[in-house]
Amino acid sequence: MDIQDQLKNLFPDHKFEEKSVEEKPDVWLQEEPILCKYEKRKGKPITILDGYNGATSDFKKLAKEIKTKLSVGGSYKDDKIIIQGDYRNEIMEILKAKGFKVKRVGG
Repeated sequence: MDIQDQLKNLFPDHKFEEKSVEEKPDVWLQEEPILCKYEKRKGKPITILDGYNGATSDFKKLAKEIKTKLSVGGSYKDDKIIIQGDYRNEIMEILKAKGFKVKRVGG
């Protein structure tokens, strides 16, 4: 018996209202897909997210969220998010869960 059942037993005439919670995306969602690329620079693998045309603050929020979820390093430079390592699959899952369209490019 949870708290809602106990309250219904104590106050049988009371009408409980369900609160609807709508999640607002914290970054701007775009129609075009984000391109998820794999490259090697100086012999080390990196994942590049290209094609996002949101505001600079949205870029930084998105880059920080991806870096913290994957526990990796990375940066934001020239309208691209650069993540250290080959994390294309994980990044694509994170972005799809947020509502983005993602397209895998190369390899």
